[in-house]
Amino acid sequence: MKDSSSPQNGPYDLAVIGAGSAGFSAAITAGETGARVALIGAGTIGGTCVNVGCVPSKALIRAVESLHHARAAGRFDGIEAEARVTDWAATVAQKQALVEELRQAKYADVLPRHENVAYVEGRATFDDEGKLTVDGSLFPAGKFIIATGSRPHVPAIPGIEEVDTLDSTSALELTAFPSSMLVLGAGYIGVELAQLFARAGVEVTLVSRRGVLPEAEPEVSAALEGYLADEGIRLVRAKGYDRISKQGAAIALNLSDDQVLTAERLVLATGRVPNSDGLNLAAAGITVGARGGIETNPHMRTTNPNIWAAGDVTGRDQFVYMAAYGAKIAARNAVADETRTYDNATMPWVVFSDPQVAGVGLSEAQARAAGHEVVTSILPLDAVPRALAALDTRGVIKLVAEAGSKRLLGAQIIAPEGADSIQTAAMALKAGLTYEELGDTIMPYLTTVEALKLAAQTFEKDVAALSCCAG
Repeated sequence: MKDSSSPQNGPYDLAVIGAGSAGFSAAITAGETGARVALIGAGTIGGTCVNVGCVPSKALIRAVESLHHARAAGRFDGIEAEARVTDWAATVAQKQALVEELRQAKYADVLPRHENVAYVEGRATFDDEGKLTVDGSLFPAGKFIIATGSRPHVPAIPGIEEVDTLDSTSALELTAFPSSMLVLGAGYIGVELAQLFARAGVEVTLVSRRGVLPEAEPEVSAALEGYLADEGIRLVRAKGYDRISKQGAAIALNLSDDQVLTAERLVLATGRVPNSDGLNLAAAGITVGARGGIETNPHMRTTNPNIWAAGDVTGRDQFVYMAAYGAKIAARNAVADETRTYDNATMPWVVFSDPQVAGVGLSEAQARAAGHEVVTSILPLDAVPRALAALDTRGVIKLVAEAGSKRLLGAQIIAPEGADSIQTAAMALKAGLTYEELGDTIMPYLTTVEALKLAAQTFEKDVAALSCCAG
């Protein structure tokens, strides 16, 4: 890897602060324009996704799915299967080997292929005059992109600093299972971790003040709650958290309704915090929102006209693909004087639970709040031939459309492997299709994606009255 860590190698056209997915995307994009770029990172390169987020979590989720599939094999007459954990430490080591392989292949080995990008190891911050420094030395550059990512949020609950808690990073590093676990927070991180450990045999209690996946459609959230409960996960709705304390060998969580929950380990899954502190952003004239996200305009420009920001540090759309997307926009606008606009209107999102949850566009509530006259279609998976053939009809699809124009506004799905189907809905929204046009689209039979076609037809037809492939 190139290391041009001394300022005398500058000045640079662009300095990118943060060597995660957004930082790499910005640096490479800018370098391809011919700009001279410095990519500044501190510690392990690659950011959250490859090191402690997407890659390790999905690897372990897939590992324990094999346990569930073996247990569920009995739904087929004449089929028995067995799977068990024999060495979880070996599973975790395999996960870590994958992380290191991808970090090397997709980050460290990529940089030497871009001659205009120099990697600089050091801690970046702005001095009191608003000038960039790296490890205390002035770092010359014409323009800047901040892409410093985010970290797990630690809620302000009395006593929390006195107990040994886990977060999404450290939970995935456990080489042995606790007997019981409290997972605090039921967003996408909490749901994924709760199901992962429950399938591995841990007694899991999932605690949330707003229910499971509170931002999802209520039909989807309710369905997932039921499926998690079916797998033995205890779901607790809390009004508030009074304190956390040690109770012998266990950790106790006191709720505001006087209920006390105990477990061997406590996992904090209460969201993520932008890494905007410690940069002295105020001195650089950069405005930060109430939740710590750097404020940007639609072109990813901050309140300092020479500085842009992208990725989790902005506090929005905390998905690796949106970080890379926003970083490309910021880079082009910074070094090529373009005015590209960040557009998340057809951004798909996925929760890797089982069944998977995915969505795109507006929910019914969001569409109504935006002033649309709304019609909806709700299709349970027991109307989908693929689900019937698999003897697994867990799930539902909900489509939201504008009443007059019939234009699709949003879609959400909960289904086994349903995440692979959401991109079809995203393309439909991007193309401005009506539900009639989606319902007329040719789709392969006995696939999960065909459910989108059936859900579209459900706006005006009773799909139970249709023959197979009759649509």
